[in-house]
Amino acid sequence: MLKTITRRNFWVMICADTLLIVLSFYFSYLIRFDGSIPPRYFSGFTDTVCWVVPLKLICLLFFGAYKGMWRYTGIYDLENLIKACVVSSAVIVSVLVITVRFAGFPRSVFIIDFLLTFLFISGARVVIRLFLIPGHTTYLIPFLGKTDPNGKKILVVGAGSAGEKLLREIRENPEIEYNVVGCIDDDEAKHRQSIHGVTVLGSLDEINEISRVEDVDEIIIAISAASSSEMRRIVTACEGTGLPCKTVPGIGELIEGRVSVRAIRKIRYEDLLGRRQVRLNLGQIGKYLNGKRVMVTGGCGSIGSELCRQLVRFKPRKLIVVDVNESGLYDIEMDFRARFVDIDMFPVLCPIQNGHVMSRLFEQERPEVVFHAAAFKHVPMMEHHPWEAVFNNIVGTQSLLELCYRYGVNRCVVVSTDKAVRPTNVMGASKRVCEMLAQLYALELGARNMCVRFGNVIYSAGSVVPLFRKQIEHGGPVTLTHKDVMRYFMTIPEASQLILQSGAIGQGGEIFILKMGTPVRIADMARDLIRMSGFEPDREIEVKEIGLRPGEKLIEELITEGEGILETEHSEIMVLKAQRAERMAHGGGHPGETLSGTLSELFHPDGIEERGFYRAGGGGNTECGGQYLNGLTLKKMRKHIKRLVNYAEAGDGEKIREELRKIVPEYQPQSAEGRAHGKAG
Repeated sequence: MLKTITRRNFWVMICADTLLIVLSFYFSYLIRFDGSIPPRYFSGFTDTVCWVVPLKLICLLFFGAYKGMWRYTGIYDLENLIKACVVSSAVIVSVLVITVRFAGFPRSVFIIDFLLTFLFISGARVVIRLFLIPGHTTYLIPFLGKTDPNGKKILVVGAGSAGEKLLREIRENPEIEYNVVGCIDDDEAKHRQSIHGVTVLGSLDEINEISRVEDVDEIIIAISAASSSEMRRIVTACEGTGLPCKTVPGIGELIEGRVSVRAIRKIRYEDLLGRRQVRLNLGQIGKYLNGKRVMVTGGCGSIGSELCRQLVRFKPRKLIVVDVNESGLYDIEMDFRARFVDIDMFPVLCPIQNGHVMSRLFEQERPEVVFHAAAFKHVPMMEHHPWEAVFNNIVGTQSLLELCYRYGVNRCVVVSTDKAVRPTNVMGASKRVCEMLAQLYALELGARNMCVRFGNVIYSAGSVVPLFRKQIEHGGPVTLTHKDVMRYFMTIPEASQLILQSGAIGQGGEIFILKMGTPVRIADMARDLIRMSGFEPDREIEVKEIGLRPGEKLIEELITEGEGILETEHSEIMVLKAQRAERMAHGGGHPGETLSGTLSELFHPDGIEERGFYRAGGGGNTECGGQYLNGLTLKKMRKHIKRLVNYAEAGDGEKIREELRKIVPEYQPQSAEGRAHGKAG
């Protein structure tokens, strides 16, 4: 409050409100007595005005009427003004009832005074806003409004929340060279209505005629949440006009859902996916991240770097970013130093399979939460270099999980892939081994590990979308491996946010599945991207089929047959039913029950010590966990991995595949082409 009253503008506002309060009180008497106040009542006015004015000013100050700037007066400010007027009028009436029982004071005066006070004080603020904000003068004096004769004529698609915010900012920002000629919306109830002085001219079906009649230069799509089919229909209709089309980002892409003209951009492919905004339980996530030492492996990758950015809002005590990419690590360090000065970010250049360096890192930093996103992910590359999948994906994950267990990490979230489901390639099989390792550490040692499995991510490094765009820029051809290939897609921020949410939900041993929506045919994606680039597919840009690559599937799956999935407390995250079935069989749960406790506790009430489960340097067994994981125990898995390492060191790809099939029986290599590189030179 002291800061408020020391501002120069505060006293200007006080003086203005004092005058308005006196006028409203005086006009209340004039209205009550039809313009002529009797002397005996006028004395009542002069006796009370000296304390009514200070009382009202105190109420206005108490309710924050002087904190906001008048030029930005909004609904929140008007609500505070109403509260101040109600409280002050109630106090005035109470004082008069208690002291003089209203003798000599007409009751109607104070009702009129309440209305006039609110009208004068709020009206003054609104008028100031109208005059000070460029563009608002058109409401008062139309010929003073902003019209740029050289500005682009814009047609806005969408007369909802995003459209309203867009129109408001265009009107208020003098630097924006847009002249909005109208809006279109399929809601007939909005037709011929206006938003900020802009008329809703018709529906999407009329866009060609409206664009021609209004001589439109550009179309802007302002729809914050549309399904894939709706967005595809809108984009197709807009492209049919032959005019440049842009869009405001989806609400989830903007901080707190704010739409900004500066964020207007060309239509991207992810706009056609119709992905919904991810709603996070921020309190739940913050509970396990706030003030903690958090490690992200693969922190320079597409998912890892976005995880780091998403983690910032939860204020970890320290963020440890591990990666083997020197340039990428430098870039993310510089980015964080510039943008997030309050975050203690520690970059570590190290391959995760380097046990000596990683052990020293865990000893020094003692991370409490680990997100494991480091992995080789390119299917053809791992088919040609299967030993690298062993070293980086399998050995790296085993080393990390062992360190997490040894140093008492609270949670370890392992990022997995849909290619781990009934794998047909080395990369997918290696990631399935990683999932099994995380579960075995949870089942036998009580470690709080969990896996998050999802499909392809748009614009990730090596993704098909950047590849197609590059091919389109070079005039084609756009190459498809097969016309019937289908994939699941989600955006990088969406995947990263749901990984954080899964970490909050998990209790240990789960494999979470992210809802990926409807799979996309890659051939359709290629043709959509060609059209969005302004070309006609198959006529101006060739779409060429080159055949499936080694280990590639036509259709990726998210679960193995027989696993089944159940809903979790979050609408966009599912969990494999197998874990819950195990609990019901051995822990006395009931269908649909929320998981609680580590999975090691579910198999024996006396816990892991009584069962002789493997501890560091020892071994053990669990029949129930073994049955679920193909009879594997941690001890057996280590023997498999030791053999894999021997074959990898020898560069024997055939033996690596054979050993992977022993661990993951559902692994079925499809192509013999990749086996040509089975043995190193």
